[in-house]
Amino acid sequence: MDSVYIFGAVVIAAYVLQIYLGLKQLKHFNAAYSELRQKGRVAIGRRSGKIKAGTIVMFAVDRNGKVVDAKRMQGVTVAARFKSMPSYVGQDIHYLDTYNPLVRKENKLLQIAIEDARELFLRIEAGNYEDVPKLAPVLSVGNQLKLLSTRLKLQFKK
Repeated sequence: MDSVYIFGAVVIAAYVLQIYLGLKQLKHFNAAYSELRQKGRVAIGRRSGKIKAGTIVMFAVDRNGKVVDAKRMQGVTVAARFKSMPSYVGQDIHYLDTYNPLVRKENKLLQIAIEDARELFLRIEAGNYEDVPKLAPVLSVGNQLKLLSTRLKLQFKK
């Protein structure tokens, strides 16, 4: 019976530690965002990670679309921190797509996050951005199962 209490205490301690480190990471994000916000508009792109590393990229952009400062955060744990990306300073955000040689040098997850930041920036700049809430993961699984069953029915009809 004592081992159950010890296991429970360890689980609770791990959960509290995760909450603490998550809040600390959120505070670091807010500080990095505030720093970039003082330099101009901020374009934020993300590639959420379920199993792979999650990636967030932020670009401080001036009125002409030139990147004034750039930061990225990539990692699996709450220990991930923002790192500077000096090679993107001076680049035009309009041209930061998958064909750009700078973007091609990065890993795939970072490329997706950069493309997301660019796309979001362009949509807001054009004035046709609409925030669409994402489905809860449980609902997403249900939709995936419906899609799979539909595909299988179509496959067997052929």
